[in-house]
Amino acid sequence: MSESQTKEWNGHHGSVQASANGFDIIDCQAQGFKHAIPVPTAEELTNAYKHEYYSSEKPLYLERHREDLEWWNMVYAERYETLEAHLPQGRRRLLDVGSGPGFFLLHGKGRGWDVMGIEPSVQAFEHSQGLGLNVTNQFLSAENAASFGKFDAVNMSEVLEHIPDPESFLKLIHGMLAEDGLISIAVPNDFNSFQKAAVEQQALPTWWVAPPHHLNYFDHASLAQLVERCGYEVVYQEATFPIEMFLLMGDLYIGNDTLGRACHGRRKNFELNLQRSGMGSLKRQMYQKLAELGLGREVVIFARKK
Repeated sequence: MSESQTKEWNGHHGSVQASANGFDIIDCQAQGFKHAIPVPTAEELTNAYKHEYYSSEKPLYLERHREDLEWWNMVYAERYETLEAHLPQGRRRLLDVGSGPGFFLLHGKGRGWDVMGIEPSVQAFEHSQGLGLNVTNQFLSAENAASFGKFDAVNMSEVLEHIPDPESFLKLIHGMLAEDGLISIAVPNDFNSFQKAAVEQQALPTWWVAPPHHLNYFDHASLAQLVERCGYEVVYQEATFPIEMFLLMGDLYIGNDTLGRACHGRRKNFELNLQRSGMGSLKRQMYQKLAELGLGREVVIFARKK
């Protein structure tokens, strides 16, 4: 993972962190976060996400989401509880960008939220329709944003890493939020210390580098800085379970789906057992501390429109 080479592309410049599939991942000095160059256009990505993503990149996603639904509903409850803690009662209109199979929206609807989703994948959109949800099958863009109205909260889970221009996208969302509205963002925490240690000690490839599907590679600091630059104030930040610990303990799940599912199952048991024991708040405090250390598999940020 050499960082000695510097590359430049259309005003983006920085040291090369990794290369894959004809792309270089640079630590971009202009943007303040790591991303792939060359940056594909939105048009080049459209077909992949409308027709290929769930069938080729995530063929078991829907099935496994249903299998994991008890655990997912615990995650969703925590996300909604955080939004509710930072919004006045009665401000409950939410847009989920990249709403996937719709289970996050379904959970919110059950809590009394007025929910809407935008999902470019045909398969995921059709699944959401089957759940009776208000979801539109398209990409969010400057051309259609105004047609959806204003929202008290916008959720983007595993979305921003796919967007060619995340700064412009966050500014677009800013205009869709009502006064003092909130964004909830979750992205992979890539190039983190546990990943780097696993590559070094277990002779693993940089498995998380996956352009053109993953274009942007954030950490806790770089995402917070980007959000602040786009007109938001961070109100809460946490990590998710540092799944790479299993690699460092010798469970080499990369490329081994059976072992990967087993490790995920142990993570689920850990979190659900804490939750069932009334220690959900302790778990979240732990994940806040992990975020301060730059660790955890994902970066989770809630921020208010300024």
